[in-house]
Amino acid sequence: MLIVHSDIVQAVDRRQLTALVLLDLSSAFDTVDHDCLLSILRNLFSVDGSATLWFQSYLPERTQTFTASGSQSSPIELQCSVPQGSVVGPMQFTAYMEDVQDLFDRHRVSYTDVSSCHEEAGCKRLADCIIELQS
Repeated sequence: MLIVHSDIVQAVDRRQLTALVLLDLSSAFDTVDHDCLLSILRNLFSVDGSATLWFQSYLPERTQTFTASGSQSSPIELQCSVPQGSVVGPMQFTAYMEDVQDLFDRHRVSYTDVSSCHEEAGCKRLADCIIELQS
């Protein structure tokens, strides 16, 4: 937080337009698409063979229920998400988020470059990156 604050203050001191985009990853474990995750594990991390089969067996047949006003829903099968609190969950999430770095690289946006929006073209790159990230 201190580094981000310092970078913003320095950019403002240089009279640069400063943009800060914060990603809310609080429910990110719930949004991990299984097919996408398996593809990333295969293509970026060279996970194959029995390791791929292990991941494939770990992901499906997960359900979720909801409770409201004392009533519980029937189990709903999940097509995405990795179990929170599991040993493998954080590693799977990290692999899934690897695509975000590729997206930033494609748009020439940095995780830490808070001053990259100092010209109109930089702001457009940042906006385009955010739009693609949302989809």
